[in-house]
Order: sequence, then C-alpha cells, then structure tokens
Amino acid sequence: MIERYARKEMTNIWSAATKYRIWFEIEAHGCDALAKLGVIPQSAAKNIWDKGGSAEFDVARIDEIEREVKHDVIAFLTHLAEFIGEDSRFVHQGFTSSDILDTTLSVQLARATDVLMVGMDRVLAALKKRADEHKYTITIGRSHGIHAEPTSFGVKLAQAYAEFDRCKQRLITARDEIAVCAISGAIGTFANIDPSVEAHVAEKMGLSIEPVSTQVIPRDRHAAYFATLGVIASSIERIAVEIRHLQRTEVLEAEEFFSKGQKGSSAMPHKRNPVLTENLTGLARLVRMAVIPAMENVALWHERDISHSSVERGIGPDSTVHLDFALHRLAGVIENLVVYPEQMKSNMERLGGLHNSQRFLLALTQAGMSREDSYRLVQRNAMQVWELFRTQGNAGEGAFLNLLLKDEDVTSRLSKDQIRSMFDDAYHMKHVDTIFARVFA
Repeated sequence: MIERYARKEMTNIWSAATKYRIWFEIEAHGCDALAKLGVIPQSAAKNIWDKGGSAEFDVARIDEIEREVKHDVIAFLTHLAEFIGEDSRFVHQGFTSSDILDTTLSVQLARATDVLMVGMDRVLAALKKRADEHKYTITIGRSHGIHAEPTSFGVKLAQAYAEFDRCKQRLITARDEIAVCAISGAIGTFANIDPSVEAHVAEKMGLSIEPVSTQVIPRDRHAAYFATLGVIASSIERIAVEIRHLQRTEVLEAEEFFSKGQKGSSAMPHKRNPVLTENLTGLARLVRMAVIPAMENVALWHERDISHSSVERGIGPDSTVHLDFALHRLAGVIENLVVYPEQMKSNMERLGGLHNSQRFLLALTQAGMSREDSYRLVQRNAMQVWELFRTQGNAGEGAFLNLLLKDEDVTSRLSKDQIRSMFDDAYHMKHVDTIFARVFA
C-alpha cells in the first residue's frame, strides 16, 4: 500500500488500531453470548466490556509480545489480559484463532466495500451528468482504431455508465458473499462452543453466518470478492484508455483538465500529458494483481492451513485502497474532462463523408442491386477518398459525395437528391433517446 495512492477513509479500516478494536469486539460479543448460556459469569462479561471497551490497545506492546510467543492472536489476548485482569481467563472460550481472524477480515472487507460504494456512486453520477451534457454531441465511432460510423459522445458515456452500474451490482453481491461470520471453534465442529455464540456475534458485527466453516471461512468467497474488484479495475482502465486515445495530439477530441501552473514535462514545456488516466491504468494492474493469488487461496489443506494468510494481509488492504483511490480519481477525471465537439466534428469530416458508406450499400441493395455488386461499387469510390486522405491528410468535405454523384453506376440506381440526402448526420442520432431511456431508466 502506497500512501500516494491512498485515502484515509480506506486506510483507517486496515490500521492495526482498527484491527485490534474489531478483535476485541468479537471476543467481547462472544463473552456476552457465553454469559447468556451460563458458560461464564455475567459479571465477567460486563467487566470485559468495561475495561477492554475503554482500553487504548498498544500496538507496540502487542508486537513486543508477539516477538516472544510467535502468535499474533495470543499476543493480543495477553495484552488484553493486562487491562482486564483475572476475568481475562473467560475470553476466547471455545474460540480458535481463525474465528477471530476470518471474522475480522469479513468485517474489514464489508466496511471497505461500503467505502468503495461511495466512489462507485460518484463515478456513476459524473458519467450521467456528462452523458446528459453531450447527449447529441456527434463524434466518430472507431472500430480497430479506424473511423467507422458516427455516434454521440453522450452515448459513449452512457455505455460507461451502464458498465459501472453492472459493476455496482457485482460489488453489492460480492459484499453479501464476503460479509460472513465464523465462530465455530477448532475444525469448525462447534464442539467447544455453541452455535448460538456465532449467531450472536454475527448479528452484532453486521454479518451473516457461514453455514459450514472448516475452521476457516471457505476461500471461494474471497476469490469471488477479489475477482469482482479486478473486473471493476478493468472497467476503470477501459475508460482511462479511451480518454488517453482521445487526448492524443492527432485526435485531441477530449483531454484531462490541465490546471494553471501544471507542468507536463521536465524537459518539454509544451507537453500536456494524460497523466491521471495513465495512472489509472497502472492502478488497475495493481488491483488485478490480487485476483490470481485469491484464486490460489481456495485450495487449502484439509480443514485449514495458513498459506492464504500472508497473501490476504497484502491483497486485502492493497486492492481495496488502490481501487478506492482509482474510483475517486476516475470520477474527478470525468467531472473535469475537457471536451472539444468542434474537433470531433472536424476529425469526422476529414474522411470526406466515408462514414456514410453503409447507407449507400443498403440503399443500392434496396434499389435491386446484389449485395456483392453494391459493396464493390461503394468500396470503389471509398478507396479513392482513402487515397486522398492518405496523401493530403484530409480528403476534403464532400469528397465521397462528389465521387458518388459522378459515378453513373450509382446514379443509374439512385437519384442525385437521394444521394445527397444520405449525408445527413442526424440519421445516425435518431435512436439516441432510445439508448438513453434503456440506460438511465
């Protein structure tokens, strides 16, 4: 976890102080349930809350104890006993370390998801606002990086909105799946602790119950969770890459906001680089980096081993911290994105109207010509326009129209008025409202 790419709202969840506070709450809620069953005295449960609840756990002291005992949970329990005194013997009755560690990880991941949801909602709000703003801003669509047919910049943003709306639903599902509690004791059989203790702790910690834990919560849940974060990261990168392409000098249809006093290069004062979206690509790689290790954590030996432990100590904070930062960075990029509609239209017109080629292909087939002959005829004229563009850098407005009007094979099938009517760009925008209704309904 790098502070440069971290927000306090998320890093606080993964701090040692927060972790130990959650450990205590799980133990103390468990004591309440044990007292209700008569396993430990009610007075002991109250004393544990009174003294432990107000305690400021000393991280350095716990680390000192762990260096001797070589066990993090025992180190914490030893430090806790220094606050509670004699009643500390009733703490951790029938529990095993995984009950504390796994349930704590569930709490942290659930809380982290709630923070991620704030960033997700900010991204969605930004996408919707800018999509509405550019609903009818015409721009060329590209396939394989090559001019295809027109779309609107608003539709491009609406597509991103729909994608992130799916990401939000996946995140909700992932939270539900990961927010589980396991207080089932050694090997998960409840031999030394009643299942009602687990139910009580789960309720108090805002978790559901793991139906069957083999001393650990099954790691397929975690694999699905981190895979979801990886998908969201990929969606972030998809938008980032699109913006980076649009900001290229030869395109310059949109660009990241460049603030007063900002510098683009230490050597070249003219540079305005897409540094934020490039950073988002890098952050996406970091988040996805956790997916394969999370998958590999699923196959533990028998009822448990700890091969997953070191992995999760890294990928838990790293993935959520980086994704949280990336979501807010992406939201800021979209909110402040500078869009150039005039450049979009200019770029589209550089190919002299070639984006209407399909209309002519279809019109000629409707006029009785075979598809093969129609394609050959339209392509014959289109390639001449391509050659003009290649040699001059701009085919010239109306180049495709002029060639078609002079082509007797075309004019024998279509009137000149019909040909001219097919260069109305509004044709490509006629179903924008339908798309928006589907996306934003």
